[in-house]
Amino acid sequence: MEEVQDVADDVKSIDWDLWIDKGIELATEYGLKIIAALAIWVIGGWIFKRIYKLADKMMGKMHYEASLRKFLGNLVKWGLKILLIIVILGVLGIETTSFAAILAAAGLAVGLALQGSLSNFAGGVLIMIFKPFKIGDLIEAQGELGSVKEIEIFTTKILTPQNRLVILPNGALSNGNITNYSAEGMLKIFHTIGVSYDSDIKQTKEVLMGVLNSLDAVMSDPEPMVEVSELADSSVNFAVRAMVPLDDYWPTYFAILEKSKIALDEAGIEIPFPHQVEIHKEG
Repeated sequence: MEEVQDVADDVKSIDWDLWIDKGIELATEYGLKIIAALAIWVIGGWIFKRIYKLADKMMGKMHYEASLRKFLGNLVKWGLKILLIIVILGVLGIETTSFAAILAAAGLAVGLALQGSLSNFAGGVLIMIFKPFKIGDLIEAQGELGSVKEIEIFTTKILTPQNRLVILPNGALSNGNITNYSAEGMLKIFHTIGVSYDSDIKQTKEVLMGVLNSLDAVMSDPEPMVEVSELADSSVNFAVRAMVPLDDYWPTYFAILEKSKIALDEAGIEIPFPHQVEIHKEG
């Protein structure tokens, strides 16, 4: 009974007005901050969602690759969320300077640890944005020639004429020279064909030009060309040039050689070949 009486006396001795005032003060101070934080979360989330949709729509109009759109979209989304959280923490009175410093330090550490990977990632982003080539293009880069099979964030895969799959890091690829043979949709065939010095130049040009004009894939604009390019040691060399659509390049390339040999033989024009002279000295 004495213990119960002591508890009752303690309760009576509490200054309830002071505690009520303190509670009202805390509720007023932090309640408003919590309400403001909730309002910022709702309104900010709505605004950032609109920004994300607008960014995704712009990337769609610029024909970004699907993988790049997804990655950049997630990057924008999480960046905006982190920004929103930092703002809310500031509204609640939590010091955000140290939090930002921790993020910066962590970002620096990750950047140093993944320096090579980040270089390849940045190269992949640049390739997907500026599009120096696309899937299916025939390119030459980093000493390799082949058709682009796949473009990824970190690497690009090309398939060589020997059917070898070559994986190129995007960092080196974006910083090096790239020759895109498919960019214009057509390629020029270069051949050098030599005939003997006894051959008539005008007749030879007519025969070779007739070969070019007989091939449907050879384009008339720009016109094909046959001109004397060199007076070599044992032959008069003719430069044979013809523009063809990209898909017809190799069939036409080989057809010109074959048909030129047949046509020159029919016209009696000699194609010289190396001769070996043997000298026998009698004892």
